[in-house]
Amino acid sequence: MNDSHEQPSLPPTNRLGLPADESIDLRDLLQCWDKATARLQETHESLRKEVTRLTDELEVKNRELARKNRLADLGLVASHIAHEVRNGLMPLTLYTGLLKRKIGDDAETRRIVDKIESGLTVLNTTVDDLLHFTADRQPNRTYVPTSAMIREICEDLAPQFQAQNVQIRLDLTDREMLLADKDMLKRAFLNLILNALDVMPNGGVMTITSQVNFGYLEIEFADSGCGISSDDARRIFDPFFSTKSTGTGLGLAIVQRVLEVHQGQVTAMNCPDFGAAFMLMFPTQAMKAAA
Repeated sequence: MNDSHEQPSLPPTNRLGLPADESIDLRDLLQCWDKATARLQETHESLRKEVTRLTDELEVKNRELARKNRLADLGLVASHIAHEVRNGLMPLTLYTGLLKRKIGDDAETRRIVDKIESGLTVLNTTVDDLLHFTADRQPNRTYVPTSAMIREICEDLAPQFQAQNVQIRLDLTDREMLLADKDMLKRAFLNLILNALDVMPNGGVMTITSQVNFGYLEIEFADSGCGISSDDARRIFDPFFSTKSTGTGLGLAIVQRVLEVHQGQVTAMNCPDFGAAFMLMFPTQAMKAAA
């Protein structure tokens, strides 16, 4: 009788000395770990990019808020000065008119008075610019035929166009009316047209076009002047910034303010060949077709 006992059979092992089935479980576990690590790395990278984006966006918002605060403070000062200057201009204008009637046919004295009167007119224009820039009022909205308004402004300025040998070309859509403040809108259009005349003292071409495109009414004012330098492009809408020796530097700032209160936007660019163009974009929600 054989008293020896049979040894129990052991499960097969691998190179690590682990049972083969446990090796399979460990391999699966390592694969899951690698996948989880990769997903965690992707999530971390995505979060890092999002934090960077939000940080940049916050910096832009903070700069814009600081700019608006500075403009608000500036507006209060400018408004006070403008009203004080206007109060002083009114009697001066009155006295100049009285003096002009008293001097009779004295040509030399009349010439001097005309120069004084011209200077007072320039000052009054400056005051008007300041008051328009600092006016903090909500637009009085009515439906405005924008194309008809632009044509009317161009007709009023026709003598100046002729005097400077500037051709005016209009390609306007006549079917849309914009829900807007008529006076504000006219001021913005007038400022852009006068700005174009200023950069074409020796002649040129001004082109005004309008169209409905991608949910916006787009109105473009283009001139054949010298264009916008890269340095000026960054500051062109800043209040009191001007490339001219005269003027307040508020014309384009007023245009931007008008577009902002109408939930629109204005952009400036150089034309492909020469000159500059200003694009006004109004949301079509504020439009209706003319009858």
